Amino acid sequence: MSRWAQCQGEPNGTAPGAMGQRGNGTGRAVEGCSTVSVVFPLTMMITGIVGNALAMLLVSRSYRAKESRRKRSFLLCIGSLALTDLLGQLLTSPIVISVYLSNLTWDAVDPSGRLCAFFGFSMTVFGLCPLFIASAMAVERTLAIRAPHWYASHMKTRVTKTVLLGIWLAVFAFALLPIAGLGQYTLQWPGTWCFISTSDSRLTGSLFFASTFAILGLLSLVVTVACNLATIEALVSRCRTKATASRSSKQWGRIAIETLIQLLGIMCVLSACWSPLLITMLKMVFSHTSFEHCKGFSSEAQSSELHRECNFFLTAVRLASLNQILDPWVYLLLRKILLQKFCQAANAVSKCSNNEWKERSITLSEEIRRTTA
Repeated sequence: MSRWAQCQGEPNGTAPGAMGQRGNGTGRAVEGCSTVSVVFPLTMMITGIVGNALAMLLVSRSYRAKESRRKRSFLLCIGSLALTDLLGQLLTSPIVISVYLSNLTWDAVDPSGRLCAFFGFSMTVFGLCPLFIASAMAVERTLAIRAPHWYASHMKTRVTKTVLLGIWLAVFAFALLPIAGLGQYTLQWPGTWCFISTSDSRLTGSLFFASTFAILGLLSLVVTVACNLATIEALVSRCRTKATASRSSKQWGRIAIETLIQLLGIMCVLSACWSPLLITMLKMVFSHTSFEHCKGFSSEAQSSELHRECNFFLTAVRLASLNQILDPWVYLLLRKILLQKFCQAANAVSKCSNNEWKERSITLSEEIRRTTA
């Protein structure tokens, strides 16, 4: 996802219209958004681009290493994820920044409404693709750990490339459905981004398309969490059985701990970033509501309640948008940098404890000898 909906304003702004339309013609974000600086989305864009670029560089180096042959399928998934997030940043973030520079007026950037359709299409593609790729990574790791013999004989890099290509093509085709007439991409409150419409429009199939997007996203989360839990359970079991202190078992234990930390990070980031938005979308679909109507009511109580709902929706959107930034750090950079520091600190503490125990043992032995003498 991109850096969308970075501003949070009052709920009395103009309600957006459908794809190619702009509600009552203003297409302007709410006034409260004007206090948000363009520095915020710009900083997030730069952080995401730098992180994903570094991740792709490290993946490329690891992929060419001889000792990484067994993990090439996993590295292909990581590289594809970083590439997908990077493309999402490059295609959508400049649009958001342009809206900010245009005094948060969408009409000034997109008078025809076509850019809104492109933005919503990009949001859908670069929202579902990372979720599906994460699921593919989870399945790949589960097969590698729980069925190593089958994995070694059947899981080739060609298969991984085919699966990744299939994910991109399938999501691309799904995102084109609103342009073909099934579903809608509309300008969303507070007027700084476009996404899937959840309004009850049976003629355009908005509810069907929105619910399908949310269900696919939640299913991918369930698959990722289930496979990661199965992999973690298998890793813990194998670590307990490998009680020998051989060099190979120590190396396997290090890789197992590294994988455990990665999988835990993957589950935490995906669940925290995507669950609120996907669940909120399903709730809106089944309750036949839409946040396109965030424009206030005459009653202050109703306005206050709507304000909270709209702000919660924006918070869910922001959490989902953070996924592009957090992905590279969790999948690769966190493992490469902080894990090494963690292991060094753990080894230092372990050595200190061993030395202290040895000193205490020697002192106790000397005292026993003196007493017996």
